[in-house]
Amino acid sequence: MALQVVATPLGNLDDITLRALDALRHADVIACEDTRHTRQLCERHGVRATLLAVHQHNENQAAEKIVALLREGKRVALVSDAGTPGISDPGARAVAAVRAAGFRAVPLPGPSAAIAALSVAGLPDARFMFAGFLPTKAAARRAEIEKLSSIPAALVFYEAPHRIEETVADLAAVLEPQRTLVVAREITKLFEEIEAMPLSAGPAWLAADANRRRGEFVLVVSGPPPRTGLDREAERVLATLLAELPVKQAAKLAAAITGAPKNELYARALELKGG
Repeated sequence: MALQVVATPLGNLDDITLRALDALRHADVIACEDTRHTRQLCERHGVRATLLAVHQHNENQAAEKIVALLREGKRVALVSDAGTPGISDPGARAVAAVRAAGFRAVPLPGPSAAIAALSVAGLPDARFMFAGFLPTKAAARRAEIEKLSSIPAALVFYEAPHRIEETVADLAAVLEPQRTLVVAREITKLFEEIEAMPLSAGPAWLAADANRRRGEFVLVVSGPPPRTGLDREAERVLATLLAELPVKQAAKLAAAITGAPKNELYARALELKGG
């Protein structure tokens, strides 16, 4: 037997694959984040399996039940309230327990809020990093954004309505203002809204209309802009090394220490020596 890990719609109940429907209709048990929510999906599509709650507060115990069911030869499917299980949703620990018990976990791909938002972001970045939910406390949130700031990729976040203003304000305060912010709100739902803007304009855009602060959010921020020169730390390290070393060696060591481009450091070293 194998655990079927099934992606389900984000909001529009018609956004479900034929394979997902087949798995749910043939399942003996559906392990789900919220039985009330999943029951609506089941009623819409004629699914009559028994529902088993698997949420963040009981996932370890529920994982044991899933393993026991598989040992009995039962067909078990795992879903979250919306999207793909285990992606900022319960499911990862259950999957790990199933695999540790010697059973397979089979992915049935489908909706993902992060990928849906990226597909309409229109950003040129070749890579992206999914960062999920940022810390809830302001100091920790800003520190985390600072850690992510130099990653050469678009950044994707999830956020709740009661924290969206604070999160966007912190992103605008810490990251470069010329980055692009894409706000994807209520994806696939009745009041879906997707807007792109300079990151610096994000706080004002949210403040302009209370409706823009409602619902579930995916935030996509473009990657860092190209470097236009050396930062102060690179300049300091280079100047210190130049006091003792030849230009070429100083530039090479400064690049190794700071991560700044060696060619830029070498050109700057020549300028400093010439002066």
